[in-house]
Amino acid sequence: MKKMFLALLLSVQVIFVMADEGMWLPHLLGQQVYNDMVKKGLKLSKEQLYNINKASLKDAIIIFGGGCTGEIVSAEGLIFTNHHCGYGAIAAASSVNNNYLRDGFYAKSKQEEIPTNLTVQFLVRIEDVTAEVEAAAGKLTGQERNKKIQEVTSAINARLSNNAESIAATVIPHFKGNQFLAFIYQTYSDIRLVGTPPESVGKYGGDTDNWEWPRHTGDFSVFRVYMGADGKPAKYAATNLPYKAKYFLPVSLKGLKNGDYAMTWGYPGSTNRYESSFGVKLKTDIENPSLVELRDMRLKHMFNEMKKSEATKLKLASSYASIANYWKFFDGESKQLLKYKVFEQKQASEKQFQSWATGKPEFEKVFSDWALAYEKWRPYSKHRVYIREGVLGSPLMAFAASMTTLEAELVKKGADHADVKKLLSNIDKARTGFKNDYEAAADVNIIRDALHMFYLNIDKSQHPIGFYEGLRQQYGDPKENETYAKLSKYILSNTILLNDEKWKSFISNPDANVLQADPAYATASSFYRNYDSKIIPYFNIFNAANNELGRLYLKGILQMEPNKVRYPDATFTMRVSYGQVKSYKPKDAVTYDFVTTASGVLEKYKAGDYEFDLPENVRTKLATKDFGIYKDPIRNDLVVGFITTNDITGGNSGSPVINGNGELIGLAFDGNYEALSHKIAFDKDLNRTICVDIRYVLWCIDKLGGGANIIKELKLVR
Repeated sequence: MKKMFLALLLSVQVIFVMADEGMWLPHLLGQQVYNDMVKKGLKLSKEQLYNINKASLKDAIIIFGGGCTGEIVSAEGLIFTNHHCGYGAIAAASSVNNNYLRDGFYAKSKQEEIPTNLTVQFLVRIEDVTAEVEAAAGKLTGQERNKKIQEVTSAINARLSNNAESIAATVIPHFKGNQFLAFIYQTYSDIRLVGTPPESVGKYGGDTDNWEWPRHTGDFSVFRVYMGADGKPAKYAATNLPYKAKYFLPVSLKGLKNGDYAMTWGYPGSTNRYESSFGVKLKTDIENPSLVELRDMRLKHMFNEMKKSEATKLKLASSYASIANYWKFFDGESKQLLKYKVFEQKQASEKQFQSWATGKPEFEKVFSDWALAYEKWRPYSKHRVYIREGVLGSPLMAFAASMTTLEAELVKKGADHADVKKLLSNIDKARTGFKNDYEAAADVNIIRDALHMFYLNIDKSQHPIGFYEGLRQQYGDPKENETYAKLSKYILSNTILLNDEKWKSFISNPDANVLQADPAYATASSFYRNYDSKIIPYFNIFNAANNELGRLYLKGILQMEPNKVRYPDATFTMRVSYGQVKSYKPKDAVTYDFVTTASGVLEKYKAGDYEFDLPENVRTKLATKDFGIYKDPIRNDLVVGFITTNDITGGNSGSPVINGNGELIGLAFDGNYEALSHKIAFDKDLNRTICVDIRYVLWCIDKLGGGANIIKELKLVR
């Protein structure tokens, strides 16, 4: 029976689904899917796409910086990715005097390339280890099953890894724990910044245009991966050599037509397309609205300070961009889930399953048990968001809360214990990084509002015992914002965490009583310990039940519909999606073209605007239309962006968009607002991937940035 189920599961990868939906594992492209790719315009063989014995397209696709995708575009390890993926490294390399984030930067030689703290990972191969994991797990369920799976996957990871070669394996569950694949990666840590457009180009449109089409953002940056003289991964050294690419993508200068084939390769972070109706309702009722409200508050205070100085903007830029990106996403996701009645669609599918499951002991109680699990967790779900996005959304509160282990060790072992000294050393180093990025003027207001919002919006039975009572006695009525203003100012003025002299004294003579009395630590630990004791136990019970019931539901679905096999959810593992360059109609009487042009960049320009301003040299070069070989012959203009029907999600940022010949035509960087339900439900009519056209990237490098040396490295296809 187990062998039959595994055989069924392996066939899951090989089905055609309608509309361009699907994030396919490249090593398991079945004939039906591959044939459809060819029908739509693919000219490459399966072996040219993915091969572990010979160089193939997969060898050009990398995990960039641990959370994005990049692609190798030259024989010497040149990397293209998104501007927002390189944003943190660009900001870190910048200073007030050399502000590469504001002004842009292109190395005119390899000697000018700037070292970073980034890493990239190349996929070596994928192995299916489902049989081994299932044999170990047997008939175990719930926590016992999870524990056994962790044991066996840890052993597999160790067996398939090779530290000497910087090769590490990680076993990832798919289909909600019904399939297990081992992904083996090789990591390179000498990554250098080669080029970036000015932020006015790379982030043009800012938060206003985020998740929107039409789009005119030059969202790209350029890096290079280096290796040791022996050809292996190595830490940064001036003597390191540019990476010798196994495979790199040629770059197309040919124009795009509506309907052209396009595929996207990369590392989509996560989707939950097999989510239950219970999960959808919790998300739209509680989780997303709470998250959006709290992030809105944090962004407001950060933005107010960033406007005041270049130094503050550089300090907060990366964090602000990260918070803002998903603030708008979760707002749009809720609206689209409700608009397209995804909850009701899920309920209809679940009703069919329950009818099928009647009389099948393994499956017939799945939904009654699931309903009970959500019923027990729902009263505590908002608290979890308010801790993670509210109280610990304050950098000071988050750093203070990280010291709870230190306090416990001090009390238990004393200051002279070796473990405590090591912990102190690590925290002292972490504090240096924390202080370098800390902006007190923004955080004092974040602390104020987060604590106030927690009081107003979280059930009083879940409040930290004694905290708000003590607040009333010392600072005033907990209902009033001014009460929290007094508290937050006191915290920042008196905490040892922000006072170098007091911190040095504490490190020299660590005392649990001093730490416990510190206002920042006392506040943060009060909320964190309350969450840990009151909420985490409920969450752990819920999470275990939700995972187990999700696994059983999908196992049942595969048995119920054996001929309707599916692709797995995104798991930040290599995937390929394919479709077309295509216009769309978002609403009645409105049709969006499939490209945007330089003319539209100038139309959006607003002098002095935070999001739509442009330096004079950019405006001049666009206005004179000196586009050279990058001009689109049909439009007689420079194409800036285009859209495709490809299925992507977070993590795909920086993914190469590739034509049927395997040539790079653009970089994926966003989705469209009308289809922000895509993590849970793909919209076959409205889903679009927003891409920066590679010709705009090259024009910015060459004509705007003077980086002709970079262009010479590329294999251009005309």
